[in-house]
Amino acid sequence: MPTIAPSLIRDLVEAAASVAAQVELTPLLRSTVSTGMELTGAKYGALGVLGEHGALMDFVHIGLEPGVARRIGHLPRAIGLLGTITRTGTTVRIDDISQHEDAVGFPEGHPDMMSFIGVPVRVGERIFGNLYLTDKDGGFTQDDEVIAEFLAVTAGAAVSTLRMQERLRRAALHEDRERIARDLHDSIIQDLFAVGLGLQASMVKIDDQPNAVREQLDTAIDKLDETISSLRRYIFDLRPPVWARPSLPSELSRLLEELAAPHPVAVGLDFDCPPDVLEAPVADDLFAVIKESVSNALRHGKPATVDVRVVCEGAMVRATISDDGIGFDTDIKSEGLGLENMAERVERALGSLFIDSAAGRGTVVHVAFPISPNRNRGGEGDTTGGHSAPRPKSSRRRS
Repeated sequence: MPTIAPSLIRDLVEAAASVAAQVELTPLLRSTVSTGMELTGAKYGALGVLGEHGALMDFVHIGLEPGVARRIGHLPRAIGLLGTITRTGTTVRIDDISQHEDAVGFPEGHPDMMSFIGVPVRVGERIFGNLYLTDKDGGFTQDDEVIAEFLAVTAGAAVSTLRMQERLRRAALHEDRERIARDLHDSIIQDLFAVGLGLQASMVKIDDQPNAVREQLDTAIDKLDETISSLRRYIFDLRPPVWARPSLPSELSRLLEELAAPHPVAVGLDFDCPPDVLEAPVADDLFAVIKESVSNALRHGKPATVDVRVVCEGAMVRATISDDGIGFDTDIKSEGLGLENMAERVERALGSLFIDSAAGRGTVVHVAFPISPNRNRGGEGDTTGGHSAPRPKSSRRRS
C-alpha cells in the first residue's frame, strides 16, 4: 500500500462528499468521473452502470468531443478488457491497453488510448458497474489506483442508496394512490350519489311543491360545488411531491431494463442533459418515442445491441436510438411498428423525426424536441399561428 500525502487524503474526502451529495444518478456518475480525472491527471474518463440483468443501463464519458462520440455510434459492449473487469470484479492498471491479454482493440472512430485504470463500482460483492480512466502522461501510479478504487467504492454506495430511495419512492406513491382511491370512494363518490338521490326525490314534488323543489335544487347545487372543490383537492394530491418524482434518466433506465429483460440483448443508455431541464410534456414525448423505438427494435429487429443516446444541445433535446439488427425497408409501409403514432406525437410537439434503416443493416431513429415546455403544440383547434413540423422522413442507410 503506497503512502498517501495528507493533502491527497483531504482531496479524497472532499471528493467523496461531492459524489455522495448527488441526488440524481447522472450527476453522480459525472461527478465521480470528473473527480477521478482531476485527481489522477487522466485525459479521458467514463463510468458505466449495470442494470439488474447485467446490461449497461447508464453511461457517462468525459474527454471525447461530441462529434467523436456520435461517430463511434454505440456504447461500450463490455467485451474484451472491459468485460474482464466486470467478470472478475478486480482492478486493472496497465501502461498500454493493447498489451493486455484480453484487449480487443477500439471501434472505428475511437481515439487511441494507452495507459488505463479500470475499477469495478461495487457494494460488497455486488457490482454496479465500472469506472475507467485512461491516457495519463507517464502512466498511472499505485496512488492513482487507490484514488480510483476509493471513488468507485463511494460511487457504489451512492448508486445503491439512490436505487433504494427510488424503490421507497415508488412504494410511497403506490400507498398514497391507494389511500386517495379509498378517499374518493368513501367521500366524494358517496357525496355525488347522495346528491343524485336527492334530485330524484325532488322530481316527485316538482308539480305540487315548486318552491320546495327550488330550495332542494339550490341545496343540491351548493353540495355539488363543495364536492367539485373537494375533487379538485384530491386530484391535486395525486401529483407526487417533488421529492417523490423520479428523474427522467432514472425512469429511462428502469424502462430499458424492463424492455430488455425478456431478450438476450445488451441495451445501453447515455444521458447527457442537465438535471431537471426536461419537464413535461417534453419528457413525456421523449420517453414515449424512446419506448416505442426500443420496443420495436427488440421485438422486430433481432439485434445484439441497442444503444440510446440523449443529449441537450442549445434549445433542443436530441435522442438517437440505434440497433445492429436486421433493419427494414423504409419504402415499404410497416404494419404494427407504431411508426404513425410516433410520427404524429413528434409532429404535435413541433419536433423532428428521421428513421434511417435498410434491410440487413440495422436501424437508427433520430428524434429532436424543443426543450421549452411552453412551446406551442399543434393539433386540431390550434389557432395560435404556430407551424407544424413536417411529416417525419425516412431514408435508406447507405453502405
